[in-house]
Amino acid sequence: MQAIVKKWLKDKECGYLNNGAGPDILIRKVDLVRCQYLKVGVSVEFECHPVKGGLIAKKVTLVRDNKGGRGPNHNSKNSGGTKFIGVMT
Repeated sequence: MQAIVKKWLKDKECGYLNNGAGPDILIRKVDLVRCQYLKVGVSVEFECHPVKGGLIAKKVTLVRDNKGGRGPNHNSKNSGGTKFIGVMT
């Protein structure tokens, strides 16, 4: 599945993904792949799992845009292209 990060609570190491008309999907830092935190507005790809009280995202990664970057906030000025504005690696 894919979704946009709606909220990230850095101090609580979790956040929420926009789920359209449905309930937001919980995302935890432990389920992020190759990153430390997310920024609001970044597109991610994930596996969605039901849990008591809602849905949770697992194996969360950034969505690559059609220019080879990662999400709408790709930092093209970075040498080597390994750091991104959307996610702290």
